[in-house]
Parts: sequence; C-alpha cells; structure tokens
Amino acid sequence: MMQTVTKSACESCEHSNASGLKKLGINIDNSDFVVALAGNPNTGKSTVFNALTGLRQHTGNWPGKTVTRAEGGYSFGDKKYKLVDLPGTYSLLSTSQDEEVARNFILFGKPDVTVIVVDASRLERNLNLVLQILEITDKAVLCLNLMDEAKRMEIEIDDRTLARDLGIPVIPTSARSKEGIQQLISTIHQVATGEIICKPHRIKNVPKQINNAIEKLCTEIEKEYPNIPNSRWIALRLLDGDERIIEAVKTGEFITE
Repeated sequence: MMQTVTKSACESCEHSNASGLKKLGINIDNSDFVVALAGNPNTGKSTVFNALTGLRQHTGNWPGKTVTRAEGGYSFGDKKYKLVDLPGTYSLLSTSQDEEVARNFILFGKPDVTVIVVDASRLERNLNLVLQILEITDKAVLCLNLMDEAKRMEIEIDDRTLARDLGIPVIPTSARSKEGIQQLISTIHQVATGEIICKPHRIKNVPKQINNAIEKLCTEIEKEYPNIPNSRWIALRLLDGDERIIEAVKTGEFITE
C-alpha cells in the first residue's frame, strides 16, 4: 500500500484550488520535475495533456525514431513541471517503436512521476500496461479517465480499493469536462515532492527456479548500479533475452547523471 506522509489527495495541499495551476504551454525551461504521461491508445491521454498544459505543445520526433513526441509544461505552487506525452501503447515489451520509446523514457529518462491514463469503461484491458509500468517505477499515479463514459455504461469502480491493491494513488477524471483534473494536479505534486510515497504492486508468484535466477541477477545488477530502483524488472528482461536491456546493462545507461 502507498503511504501518505500528510493528508491524502487535495485535503492538505495549500494550492488545492483551480488557481494553483498555471498552464505554460511550451515554456518548459528549468523545470523542477518531469512527468511522463503513459497509457493505451484511445484513453483520452491527449485530452489530459491539454488540460494540464494548454493547447500549445512542442512536437517533434524522438531521437533516431519516427515516433512523434509532445512536450508541454505547467506550474503548480512554486514548482514547474515538464510533461512528456509518451506514445500510446498496449505493452512495454519493446516489440514496436512506440513500445520501445515509452519504455525507454520511463526506464532511462527517470521521470519524477509517471501518470498512467486508463479508460474507466474498459479498465480490465488497460491493467496489463499498468502492471508493467509498476514493475519499472516506484512513483506513479493512475488517472482513471473517461469516468463519464463508465457512468453512462453503468460501470461502477471502487477507486479506493483499486488504489489499495495497486499501491498508488487513483484519481477518477473526465478530462473533457475537466472533472478531477485539479485533484490529479495536486496528487502529482504530492508524489513528486514525497508527500505521498507509493508502494506499487509487484508480481510475486514466480516459480522458485526462476526466482532464484532473478535474485542472483539482481545482486549483480545492484553491485554495478547501486540504488537502482528497478533491478528486479531488469533481471526479468535479461532472462527473457531482451536485446535492448542487455545493451543498456553493457553500456551503463542506467547510471544517473
């Protein structure tokens, strides 16, 4: 379960009113925190991006890729946030350029917070990506978007139980009508600043033989890269023969600048 150092969500945040947000568009120089926006296609991720940053965004291609990237910014309280909209993808197993770009940014770019946008009306099919991301990062927020669609389809979601089971904050939103966006902003702020400490769900039911191999690899990875937060996930990908991760281990791409 996640641990809240102070009161959860917006209750304790002195900037919990709408005026706390200032949309910066493409003015994202000297940001204090980097926020990654991840999710399946067609979850309303771009609408969430625009709600936070305004309609202006910096677009271009990822280095060496034809995959489009979008960046924008906003300030909240006395902090500036750079928001990076990752390609919509169903997985992080790096079988396509979109998947590789999204995974590599979360893993190597080391965003301060990863916001995972899911479709509340199709939650089950979105959870595969959510669980994969939680294997990589300790600082995440689930944006339970399209709640208006879920309500229209008479789908009820217990967001508190979901937050408990995932170990990260879960914020219901309807980004098109800005519903829940202010709470999302406050929660991102609290995770980024350490007011909320996430305890993300990790896969534990692994056969003993594989688990022993993972633990041995983790020991070696952590010797080479002390304090790395995702050694177990890296070990799993090494055992799976993931060429991109093998190369990253060889070149030292995990080292924080």
